[in-house]
Amino acid sequence: MIKRNVLLQLAAMLTIVAGILVVSCKKDNSAPNFHYDYFPTGQGRYVTYSVREVYIDNALNINDTSEYFVKAKIGDTITDNEGRVARRYERYVRETASDPWVLQDIWTTIVNGNKVELVEENQRVIKLVLAPDKFKEWDANVYNQLGEQECYYVNIHEPGGINGFSFDSTVTVEQEDYFTMIDYRRKYEQYAKGVGMYYKHWQDFKISNFNPNNVTKGREIIMQLIDYGIE
Repeated sequence: MIKRNVLLQLAAMLTIVAGILVVSCKKDNSAPNFHYDYFPTGQGRYVTYSVREVYIDNALNINDTSEYFVKAKIGDTITDNEGRVARRYERYVRETASDPWVLQDIWTTIVNGNKVELVEENQRVIKLVLAPDKFKEWDANVYNQLGEQECYYVNIHEPGGINGFSFDSTVTVEQEDYFTMIDYRRKYEQYAKGVGMYYKHWQDFKISNFNPNNVTKGREIIMQLIDYGIE
């Protein structure tokens, strides 16, 4: 009887180990999810933004605010400045919602392995490194001469929303948060699955005596999604 109990226990242990091995093998063989849908590149996909831009220069007595609209649309294939087959990234602008769209720029975008790249005004920038996780850090400007910009993720796969739109899964890409007695730079972008970028905050201010509200010179751009879809 004792031997039989021992054999039964060994058999049970072997069954458990076999089950663990099967599960492990299944996990190893499954394709990883890189979450490419945080930056959809299907032809015809678009996002429309309301844009608020502020420019301040106290020395020249300038304090200007402009508001307009931008539509970013994924176009046909194109050869980028590296000779690769990429997608057209078409940027249209208009001053009011009743104005016709005017094509302003044709940039290019490509998903290169796990990197999402956007060529803006001939400057290749890494917007995302997939799959998002809290350990990923990258230099967005590693392929250009704009200076180092270390990026990382926060609020990964969290629900979000803007202007009446709700998203099940979003990520925030932190680009810069720099504050000194005379500088205040704050830059980040937010992306939603199946949509792409839905919010952008870009701020580069010179300030006085640690006061972020006392701006002496600088620029701020805020982009907010107001529509998206496929056309």
